[in-house]
Amino acid sequence: MIIVEGLHKKFGRNSVLQGIDLKIEKPGIYAILGPNGSGKTTVIKTILGMVLPSAGSIEVLGENISKKWRYRKELNYLPQIANFPGNLIVGELFNMIKDLRRMPSDEEHLIELFGLQPFLNSKLANLSGGTKQKVNIVIALMFNGQLLILDEPTTGLDPASLIELKKLIKEEKAKGKVILITTHIMDFVEEMADEIVYLLEGKIYFQGTIKDLTERTQQSDFQHAIAEISTTQHA
Repeated sequence: MIIVEGLHKKFGRNSVLQGIDLKIEKPGIYAILGPNGSGKTTVIKTILGMVLPSAGSIEVLGENISKKWRYRKELNYLPQIANFPGNLIVGELFNMIKDLRRMPSDEEHLIELFGLQPFLNSKLANLSGGTKQKVNIVIALMFNGQLLILDEPTTGLDPASLIELKKLIKEEKAKGKVILITTHIMDFVEEMADEIVYLLEGKIYFQGTIKDLTERTQQSDFQHAIAEISTTQHA
């Protein structure tokens, strides 16, 4: 479903991605991990078409995405920071997104699930950080695309909302979708991810299951395995 080959990206003299090869060929939840500056966000933005690679190719759903845009209809994205104009009303924002995408949507169920009915007539600028995140999650999940990319989806969520988000992600997986998640919350990764892709200094250090990683690092659990990678990096 996603095939990345020989992906390089330079910003000036700074080489952010250095020959990444990545294959995601079956539905599931994939956690894209790595320290700050490892290239996670750049990989995601090249898949989204927001950043053009310096070299290499990307296929999404069997199509090379170079100079293409229609594949994005099958892609839903939750950015880490979604900066919508503060004077927009929440309900207006949902309607605006629907008008732009012109696809069937299911926001009513999500609005009820996250308790957003009281905020539909509120300005975004007046919402708490957690409520804004719920609005962003609704936007990301209201359309039925085959690919879902969630960048730090748990930020600001209360425990009840986090439980609902986990259920939703598992439901999306059950529909046969590919879900890419970036997060620094290792408990969330351990509970949700089928595979992890770990980046270091613009290269893929590891791709596989958590069990594979613990065996490779000879650690007893996932948290210690991640710590071992970080220690090795700075040794």
